[in-house]
Amino acid sequence: MTEPDALGGAEDAPARAKARAGPRRFWMVALAALIGVFVGLSFYTFSYAEGLSYFSDDPNSCMNCHVMRDQFESWNHSSHKAVATCNDCHTPHHNVVAKYTVKAINGFNHSLHFTLGTFPDPIRIKAMNERVALENCRTCHVDTVSQMHASPGGEQADCVACHGNEGHRTIE
Repeated sequence: MTEPDALGGAEDAPARAKARAGPRRFWMVALAALIGVFVGLSFYTFSYAEGLSYFSDDPNSCMNCHVMRDQFESWNHSSHKAVATCNDCHTPHHNVVAKYTVKAINGFNHSLHFTLGTFPDPIRIKAMNERVALENCRTCHVDTVSQMHASPGGEQADCVACHGNEGHRTIE
């Protein structure tokens, strides 16, 4: 005959271990199901939103969101169409990490505001994106910009002060 343990009989030990495993197993299955649902919805959303297209330089990827239609159409009718894509103006050129960091930040912000319906209409450029675009203007137009004088405060000239709609001409 087996000796009883401190909490009861020796025969009860496997039953107690099995009873403790029940709630743990339930929570592990529930957690796995929640993770599965989250991952599944993430893949579905990424696919539905044509997420892979945002890793390209194709201007049509900017049209995935109807909010960008006016910007795309105005670029499509501008002189910049022949020489620049959206990424040429709106992402940094100095290194690939900076380029994809800006794309990731903008992608998250665009999808968040589009999903929640909180984007301004018409859309407006944010300060970070304006700095990137101005730096790219100065890089591509270095010959012209090098002939310009800095503003009285010693700051670089602001291209959009005179060319505010350049690259996105108003279609009439």
